[in-house]
This record gives sequence, structure tokens and C-alpha cells, in this order.
Amino acid sequence: MANPRSTSKDKDKKPRKPKPCPICAQGIEYVDYKDLSLLKPFLNERAKIKARRTSSVCAKCQKQLAAAIKNAREMALIPYANR
Repeated sequence: MANPRSTSKDKDKKPRKPKPCPICAQGIEYVDYKDLSLLKPFLNERAKIKARRTSSVCAKCQKQLAAAIKNAREMALIPYANR
């Protein structure tokens, strides 16, 4: 039985090529909370941490990023929220 949601458009789509992780591509092994130039692009305009699918970061780097951003917030280097 065919899936009712599948259409002919689904057959025409090519499989997506995975984007390389921007942190791994730069050769960064450890994400430091003091490196604000590295952390800022992974925050949205409301100072929330961007999701993996939007920032195209691998799982290992996303965990390191989240910990570094939270640590930087504790040290008052990054705001908790922008209004």
C-alpha cells in the first residue's frame, strides 16, 4: 500500500549532502567559553542557542557549544536574554 503523503515531488528530490560542521572544519578541538567570536554566531537575536539543524554543527560540537555558552553566561560574558 502506498503512503498517502508521498507525492511525485518526493521522488524528484535528491538526497541532501550533509554540511560539514563549521567547528570541525576549522580544526577546533575544544570550544572555549572565553572565545566570544566563536560563540556569537551560534546564538540567535534573542541570545538563545541555535539548534543543530540550523547551525549545521555535529552532536559532539553542539554539546561543547552549549556548555561553553552556559559557562560564558555564568561569567557574564554573554547575556541570558536580549530584549
